[in-house]
Amino acid sequence: MANNIEVKELLDAGVHFGHLTRRWDPNMAPYIYMERNGIHIINLYKTAAKIDEASEALKKIAASGRKILFVATKKQAKEIVAEKAAKANQPYITERWPGGMLTNFVTIRKAVKKMAAIDRMKKDGTFNTLSKKERLQVDRLRAKLEKNLGSISDMTRLPGALFVVDITREHIAVKEAQKLNIPIFAMVDTNSDPRQVQYVIPANDDASKSIDKVMTYVSDAVIEGLNERKATKEAPKKEAPAKTEALAAKTEAKAEAPVVTEAAKQEEE
Repeated sequence: MANNIEVKELLDAGVHFGHLTRRWDPNMAPYIYMERNGIHIINLYKTAAKIDEASEALKKIAASGRKILFVATKKQAKEIVAEKAAKANQPYITERWPGGMLTNFVTIRKAVKKMAAIDRMKKDGTFNTLSKKERLQVDRLRAKLEKNLGSISDMTRLPGALFVVDITREHIAVKEAQKLNIPIFAMVDTNSDPRQVQYVIPANDDASKSIDKVMTYVSDAVIEGLNERKATKEAPKKEAPAKTEALAAKTEAKAEAPVVTEAAKQEEE
């Protein structure tokens, strides 16, 4: 994976631009290269190494069959994260973070089931038996649930990891994941505390180009992990017919072999 991460590409995407020096978090010092015009510049060699480390870990999680929940509610990141997460077939939250999304997951699942129940009502015709006012209320409820929880409708259990863009903004999501010991991967800018997450990617989390570049590497790693899982599942299926053919050939060979009777043995002697 490391060979695929070009520092020049990160530079062109503006991943190195941090925040104003007066707004920095001292714990980000190891990832800062220098200060220029009152702005901290992030060390892109360290960023590349951290992307590689995070990508390998995410690939393993995806290969194990667990889901990775992507979280980004800021304007610059919403569409990019939704697109990349959907491409990798992973759940995502790009609207307001629902409080208790992880710590009260049972309640969230109930809301998702309610959405599915409304869909069933529309299919079996029950919806049409409601009054006009009731139908309008149900439609509004469905739209609200879809907006906030539609992207996690397939997430039947807690995710194996959380990927966050801007941990300062998504502090509630980070705290919930910490409580449940869910590994946190994140794009961390110079104004945030990297100690809050297990896999830090020091990067500009405000520019859409920067977010897009990092998310591309990350989503590609997840897709790679999913492909590995698919290949592992298909391998036994391919081996099974081969074993059956070998067994059949063995059986056929035995059937064709001449049967030596006791009388024939005595004649030879």
